[in-house]
Amino acid sequence: MKLFFASDIHGNVLAAQRVVDAYQASGADYLVLLGDILNFGPRNPIIEGLDPQGVVALLNPLAEKIIAVRGNCDSEVDQALLHFPLMMDYNWVLLPNGRRLFLTHGHIYHPGNLPPLGKGDVVAYGHTHLPVAEWQGEHVFFNPGSVTYPRGDHKASYGLFEHNRLSVLDFEGNVLAATDI
Repeated sequence: MKLFFASDIHGNVLAAQRVVDAYQASGADYLVLLGDILNFGPRNPIIEGLDPQGVVALLNPLAEKIIAVRGNCDSEVDQALLHFPLMMDYNWVLLPNGRRLFLTHGHIYHPGNLPPLGKGDVVAYGHTHLPVAEWQGEHVFFNPGSVTYPRGDHKASYGLFEHNRLSVLDFEGNVLAATDI
């Protein structure tokens, strides 16, 4: 199984198009969206490409391949437009190697406030807009960064899970972080 991760699109149709194009080119089985999909977020600047309805038009045709969780900027109004479930604060995915993948946005559960986890579980989150792929103690923390508002001098990025490896890449294909699980 191959998974493609994106977070923090924030209603930007240009970023969403990059995500869809990269997802389709990757051959991933599923597109995992870690929240903040349509709303730009009042703390973020309005930048070129703000078009939530355009993002909806790009994502809805992929609905059967999307696994999503709610971010702090996502709302019931957003859910009314999207054809895939969005309103859960977290979700679990069982990986082929038997590890559990805890999906969340990061505003409730994050490395400083963990849900009950088992040894070797992976926490995949967004919210900070910073790429992370690393073991910390008995758990793996994975953040694909942001496709619209990258922070920390990073470029826009996304994540992949393939062959028991989690990687964060920029859209030029450079690996920003990676770890085996």
